[in-house]
Amino acid sequence: MGDKQTDITWELARATNLDNWEDRVPLHEAAYGVAAFEDPGHLSEVAREDLMAMAPFLPGGSVAALDVCHLQCHIGTDTLSLARAGARVTGVDFSPAALESAAGLAERLGLSATWVASDVLDARAAVAGDFDVVYTSIGTITWLDDLHRWAAQIAGLLRAGGLFYIRDGHPSLYALDEDAESLQLRYPYFGGGAAQLWDESTTYAGDGTVAHSRTYQWVHPMSDILNALIGAGLKLLRVDEGKTLPWRFSTRMVEVPGGFAWPEEERDLVPCTYTIIARKGGA
Repeated sequence: MGDKQTDITWELARATNLDNWEDRVPLHEAAYGVAAFEDPGHLSEVAREDLMAMAPFLPGGSVAALDVCHLQCHIGTDTLSLARAGARVTGVDFSPAALESAAGLAERLGLSATWVASDVLDARAAVAGDFDVVYTSIGTITWLDDLHRWAAQIAGLLRAGGLFYIRDGHPSLYALDEDAESLQLRYPYFGGGAAQLWDESTTYAGDGTVAHSRTYQWVHPMSDILNALIGAGLKLLRVDEGKTLPWRFSTRMVEVPGGFAWPEEERDLVPCTYTIIARKGGA
């Protein structure tokens, strides 16, 4: 569980998390429905939802013919969905195993993509060129300790007038006890910079277990997320909050169209996700 807060260094936390994410790759290859991508029209559900949310802010309402950088792309199912929507895509992730899986899937599907092995906090230095869209979704920034550095990478990757998009788990959700029989607070909403230590052999997808079960994650309240992006010079265009998740945060959640949600009588009590759309100035 994540009850224990610690002042572990970024370097040690990052190495521990990398071991865990390397272990997740074969589990997620089995759990992400990769075989469905053999259908040339198939897009991931995550990407479909995100494309609809971005559409009003994109030229022609589409990523077609745009350069898109996907940060924390994991095994590339969402990245390649963006490619199928017409984007020229670059996927960035710190896991070599995940990028190898992504590259293999792209080759099997005949899709073009560039893959870059890098921490997201070093993305600007690692990735060539600049982009019309920087995209990240979902379950991402809890793995990062420094949101100001994160936002600076986004601003640096974007062209003038470029769009940033993120959908992620809501920090209010992450403060809840996932094992309680009702909505109860358990974890801090304000993290104070300390990492949370988790020790779980399973992941959010699939039935297998990982050999490296420890991970470290950071709490980021909404104010910190928004202010980091504003501080990097991005203009907020839209902020939304949602009631469903692509994964089952708690066993009490029920399956609904588009993912999982709290039981209907609790659904209006707490947000499950947030979405932020922002633009870099200059156009």
